Amino acid sequence: MNAIRFKYQTVEFETLDIHLRALRDKQQFFDPLGEAEAMGISSAQWSLFGVLWPSGEVLARKMEDFDIVGKRILEVGCGIGLASLLLQARGADITATDCHPEAGRFLAENARLNNLEPVPFLRTHWQDSHPGLGCFDVIIGSDVLYEAPTAEQLSRFIDRHSNPECEVLMVDPGRRVHTRFSKHMEELDYEYSQTKSAPLHSENPPFTGKLLHYIRTRP
Repeated sequence: MNAIRFKYQTVEFETLDIHLRALRDKQQFFDPLGEAEAMGISSAQWSLFGVLWPSGEVLARKMEDFDIVGKRILEVGCGIGLASLLLQARGADITATDCHPEAGRFLAENARLNNLEPVPFLRTHWQDSHPGLGCFDVIIGSDVLYEAPTAEQLSRFIDRHSNPECEVLMVDPGRRVHTRFSKHMEELDYEYSQTKSAPLHSENPPFTGKLLHYIRTRP
């Protein structure tokens, strides 16, 4: 018997469906070797990677018609990986990252459920150095700016792994940390704009977060 409980759900897009194995609810917890605890992930935070959040669905729907041709794409804080799976199904050059010790296994299982090739995955904190990860043309994420220190950590991580010309897309549900993050991104020569995200009709009340958009062009 599994120590944690799962649920299975399907997210329908215009041209395809993505099937997901997620945690049954946010009360699930399983850290027998203390891996998460050693990484600073508390029992209260442990389950957050393993559920589908509105921001994650908004990001995936943005990726449904995003121009992927010739672009190397990185997802930060992928969780169960809906956006990465959608991009993999479209044939994009996508790599996913997350710090959670279970995220890679969930992503691999969800790729299998959708008959997809495994999505390249790296478990990393944003403070870590991974030269082998390389640089990307597009970096995406959803609901990752939840504590003040993450603003600088994420901006520095992006800077280490972005090409001179790079586009960054973040979906934020309305946490105030995004203003600090945007300031750091502007210091790294990114032009910043934000728009309201398209509503999710499945949410009640409707999701009212923002799409944060950063563009950097260097000669």
